[in-house]
Amino acid sequence: MSEPTEQAGVCDVSELKDEAGKLDAADELAALRERFVLDDVTYLDGNSLGALPAGVPARVADVVRRQWGELRIRSWEESGWWTAPERIGDRIAPLVGAAAGQIVVGDSTSVNVFKALVAAVRMAGEDGTGRDEILVDATTFPADGYIAESAARMTGCALRPVTPAEVPSALGDRTAAVLLNHVDYRTGRLHDLPALTAAVHEAGAYVVWDLCHSAGALPVGLDEYGVDLAVGCTYKYLNGGPGSPAYLYVRHGLQDRFDSPLPGWNSHAEPFGMRPGYIPAAGASRGRVGTPDILSLLALEAALQVWDGVSVEAVRAKSLALTDFFLRCVGEYVLDGRVESLTPAAHAERGSQVALRCDDAGDVMKRLIERGVVGDFRAPDVLRFGFTPLYVGFADVERAARVLAETLV
Repeated sequence: MSEPTEQAGVCDVSELKDEAGKLDAADELAALRERFVLDDVTYLDGNSLGALPAGVPARVADVVRRQWGELRIRSWEESGWWTAPERIGDRIAPLVGAAAGQIVVGDSTSVNVFKALVAAVRMAGEDGTGRDEILVDATTFPADGYIAESAARMTGCALRPVTPAEVPSALGDRTAAVLLNHVDYRTGRLHDLPALTAAVHEAGAYVVWDLCHSAGALPVGLDEYGVDLAVGCTYKYLNGGPGSPAYLYVRHGLQDRFDSPLPGWNSHAEPFGMRPGYIPAAGASRGRVGTPDILSLLALEAALQVWDGVSVEAVRAKSLALTDFFLRCVGEYVLDGRVESLTPAAHAERGSQVALRCDDAGDVMKRLIERGVVGDFRAPDVLRFGFTPLYVGFADVERAARVLAETLV
């Protein structure tokens, strides 16, 4: 892989290179990069798939060879397989501002969205009649919209797509539940979780937050802001691996009322009683369905060890510094009018990615990847760059902007 030249810069490239070096030298999180398996590629796609934590391969090998290969069925108890969904949920909890006992890990994000949204509508129905409408984020990841449409049909609700900004005015006596994304997957816009949650509650409805693009990148504050239900994946900023299991958060005060539309044997109060009638388990375990995916679960548990001793607040501070620096480098290096940032400049409205609009974005991203700068493309014209503060440094940021400028010449 050849090193990019300095031909595209409209400023002195050496100045920004030097500044990047100084920022990396002062970075209190810089040493965390050693906890990952990385090479000389500038990897800015952790908002799609996080890098491999170095401790995962040995842990997975042990699970396969010893726990499965030698202990076999005994590992459900002796290796803690049975309790893994709750144990790993408690490991994720502080990363999203939740106390223990409120998160269970398992299934996919889409499955958990379905559970949470239907349960929210059912709780609203218990509160009183007439709540027969679901509001869904019109800018949401498409799968959330598909699930919301199915949940609406199943519960007899009308589905009303609105933008997050429109939610407060759209709420009313008919609103049963609201499904929102914390960070817009296209633009990186961070939505106001505290204010929107408060507005939904004031209207007497329940809120479900999708945290896929915020957990592990910034403080969430589920308990602090009284969020009802939340879901999220673990393969982005939590680095759990491709297809790693998602999680479901159910606030303590709602757990006795949580009525899952997928009552599986794993969430039964007596899972091995094999009774014909369903009695839900206590606590967050009501969110379980079938047999846990042990290999993926325990790989995720190993991956979460990279968070030992790491403050989410420090991660957020570095995330903002990285994205600020990237936007600055793009502004200095890229010719005027070649790209347009879709990501808000205000810190309060920015997640941990930068989205740039570019006419030939698909081809540009292919050429960037060929030169060792990996981001991703979203149709029709968006370049996305994700900044995972645990392993991305300021030199990575400067190089990415410089290669982008040269690619766009």
